[in-house]
Amino acid sequence: MIKLIVNADDFGYSPGVNYGILHSHLFGIVNSATMIMNMPGTGQALAMARQYPGLRTGVHLVLTCGKPLLSHLKTLTNKDGYFRSQADLGELSSEELELEWSAQIDRFIGAGLAPSHLDSHHHVHTREEFLPVIQSLSNKYDLPFRVNGAFPIEGVKSYSNRCLFDFYGDGIQEDYFSMLAEKAEDGETVEVMCHPAFADQLLMEGSSYNLKRLKELEILCSTKLPPEIKLL
Repeated sequence: MIKLIVNADDFGYSPGVNYGILHSHLFGIVNSATMIMNMPGTGQALAMARQYPGLRTGVHLVLTCGKPLLSHLKTLTNKDGYFRSQADLGELSSEELELEWSAQIDRFIGAGLAPSHLDSHHHVHTREEFLPVIQSLSNKYDLPFRVNGAFPIEGVKSYSNRCLFDFYGDGIQEDYFSMLAEKAEDGETVEVMCHPAFADQLLMEGSSYNLKRLKELEILCSTKLPPEIKLL
């Protein structure tokens, strides 16, 4: 038996993303989500998470999208006060990074919610140079992190045994979940990353990954899991 976590990233990005994730939870197989804490849809997502506690929700730590929650950071932002791009991260202060990511987790907790786990936008938490920060946050908040594929992060509790990132882009296939047993071992807890959404203006203008989220939504709400796979 494979235990399955279907985690929707980007909860809080926009109302369209929020409604897509909630729809995929109520009428599909999404049973977990991670919330982005610095975007226009965050307030709505916090309210949704409180209203639907059956959706396990953690924090989607951000370093490459929007503006930080803290205003005094110098190494994490460009001249306009926005986070730098993935290609322009360069040298940054580990102290500033931990302060900002702590602020993002604290905003979630301060809304009356208990985070289930942590991961990150664009998988930046898997960067080797950030390992001390990840270890510190996991210990400070006693929370697991998303694994990097089948590889746990040293000194950090894991949310699953394996995380699959291929339900994305050209990997979005109708039979994806029926073939899942071929990618995992019996007895494992497997997380599948997904990005369901209804398209809205914020998503269309702000993300290059937009319309394919509608295809994800359709599959997540219509697929039937084989008997050897059980939602956790």
